[in-house]
Amino acid sequence: MTRTRVKICGMRSVEDALAAVEAGADALGFVFYPPSKRAIDAALCRVICQALPPFVERVGLFVDEAPEQVRKVLSIAPLSLLQFHGDENAAYCESFSLPYIKAVRMKPGTDLIALAQTYSSAQALLVDAYMPGMPGGTGLTFDWQVLPDNVGKPVILAGGLTPDNIDIAVRGVRPYAVDVSGGVESAPGKKDAALISQFVQGVLRGDAS
Repeated sequence: MTRTRVKICGMRSVEDALAAVEAGADALGFVFYPPSKRAIDAALCRVICQALPPFVERVGLFVDEAPEQVRKVLSIAPLSLLQFHGDENAAYCESFSLPYIKAVRMKPGTDLIALAQTYSSAQALLVDAYMPGMPGGTGLTFDWQVLPDNVGKPVILAGGLTPDNIDIAVRGVRPYAVDVSGGVESAPGKKDAALISQFVQGVLRGDAS
């Protein structure tokens, strides 16, 4: 049975991070995009990362950030993977000497296969719902049927995922991984341990079907 990996994004406390790991999360996301209600500073991210057990991916999310600011964060927070949600080109994404994921907002006409070639150095493409003016965290799903079968890169499914729809999403898309933030929160930026556990169990049900 293929196992779908799980990333819980928008971490802002040690308590939430450890609850996610306990539930079975493979990766935790930290948002370095100041307009986001889930934004975190590098010093707090460092504290959370230092509390984590081994083999948990520590993902930093950036949106069209100045390169020097990304490097400043990396000098403080021990991130293991970068996630870019803006209009960054491949050369920019490659310039930080860390593996990276490129996020794609799925608007009409988006050619994922072409983007997989454009960002051939990416570890994966993360597909999210499109909403003008919002680089992510919309809480919206999109039509999963528009995703091609063979993108040429691992696909991470995001956008409006919740404990209620995740098993259907996994069964329908069979992504490499899924990414959730607002769908497992009790309030913006505050994770709910019970919802995280329900979400992970839903992924497992989807995998088993």
